[in-house]
Amino acid sequence: MAKYRRGRINDEIQKEMSAILRKVKDPRVSDAFISITAVDCTADLKYAKIYYSALQGDAKEVAVGLKTAGGFIRRELARTLNLRITPELTFIADTSISYGAHISSILEGLEITPDEELDEDGNPIDKDGERDD
Repeated sequence: MAKYRRGRINDEIQKEMSAILRKVKDPRVSDAFISITAVDCTADLKYAKIYYSALQGDAKEVAVGLKTAGGFIRRELARTLNLRITPELTFIADTSISYGAHISSILEGLEITPDEELDEDGNPIDKDGERDD
């Protein structure tokens, strides 16, 4: 199977997973505001890794809720997708969004004060107004 087909299937699963997660009635899943960040199917489409990010709630509770609702999610995925085999789902927490927010807060907290002034070419200017060469 060509890689572009698998990529299209991954994208379609990701889109459908986002819609299906809104239907899940488990409060560990519905209250956590889960975002599907990526999907990675195997070449034979028997297994799929679902990478998710939960913006609210305890990460362990969300993982248990997703595992519990896995059968319902897979059944709904089989209804919406027209595949011969519906892949078995494995949910993996993706911490890249929270890590990016943490790095952003660190960068915003930095205060940079230049030690010396530079001219338009990036060369240091002496306090007398002359360039250092």
